[in-house]
Amino acid sequence: MISSNRPLSPHLQVYRPQITSTLSILHRLTGVALALGTLLLTYWLVAAASGPEAFATAQGLIGSFVGRLLLFGWSFALFYHLCNGIRHLVWDAGYGFEIEAATRSGWMAVGASVVLTLATWALGYAMMGGA
Repeated sequence: MISSNRPLSPHLQVYRPQITSTLSILHRLTGVALALGTLLLTYWLVAAASGPEAFATAQGLIGSFVGRLLLFGWSFALFYHLCNGIRHLVWDAGYGFEIEAATRSGWMAVGASVVLTLATWALGYAMMGGA
């Protein structure tokens, strides 16, 4: 193969970030976070099946401040990935490609993710009696 001195496609050095590109990167990152969070969930389920001592250890980890922070991030990733996936389904149907519509739907996906995450956690704590 002959090596050419042509420039590569412009990337982050040329283009300024836009909402669609930022949310695309966030969608990929939340997909990775969901995979990693699923490993934590699997650990918790295996510990529950392994007996009370293993479950107490897992519950101590997940119930700690760091564990709850990880669960909060995982739940946001879940809701963002869901909302942005719905946005992509609308795009697959051929709607929402105009710049204003893409920007609006992007902010709606972020807003819905935040609202759903906060509502889920508020409901969860309310059902636990505020613990």
